[in-house]
Amino acid sequence: MDARQNTQVHGERGGQARGALGRYGETLAARRLTQSGMTVLARNWRCGRTGEIDIVARDGDALVVCEVKTRRADSFQHPMAAITPAKASRLRGLAERWLQEHGGAPPGGVRIDLVGVLLPRRGAPVVEHVRGVA
Repeated sequence: MDARQNTQVHGERGGQARGALGRYGETLAARRLTQSGMTVLARNWRCGRTGEIDIVARDGDALVVCEVKTRRADSFQHPMAAITPAKASRLRGLAERWLQEHGGAPPGGVRIDLVGVLLPRRGAPVVEHVRGVA
């Protein structure tokens, strides 16, 4: 195996680990949203090549598009720093596509939330839900 092949194998393992970490965080986020009275309508809703909404939920008469970011405690960036202007714009576009495919805007409008999941080396995960980030 040459160096390039070795790098590729390690990269795939890293991607699998990140995928598992992300799925775990999304499960914790969905649980938190449900515990706060929301109804989860979809998880990992894909819109072709445009992107994916991690969680689509209903909060009363509002539709909530929820971005979930999961980080280990030793990570450089806190999960709540994840919503850049470009990311917010993409999420708004995805929310519009969801509404087109699922019957239009609800009476309570659309909100974009962020759930940050921080996984410490020891102890329980810290799940933080911020409403209306974009």
